[in-house]
Amino acid sequence: MTGKVVNLRMARKARARAEKSARADANAARHGVPKAEKTRLAAEAARADRDHEGHKRE
Repeated sequence: MTGKVVNLRMARKARARAEKSARADANAARHGVPKAEKTRLAAEAARADRDHEGHKRE
């Protein structure tokens, strides 16, 4: 019945660090894209929408 002793303060801080790191990675992925890449992706999305709209029946 000898379990591992856990310091709750350290566990709480470690969990907060992990959440902060995950949030930072998400922000880096969202905001770390160069402007040229953003414009290329926007143009591709616009072209795909235009092509999709062109195939609609009336």
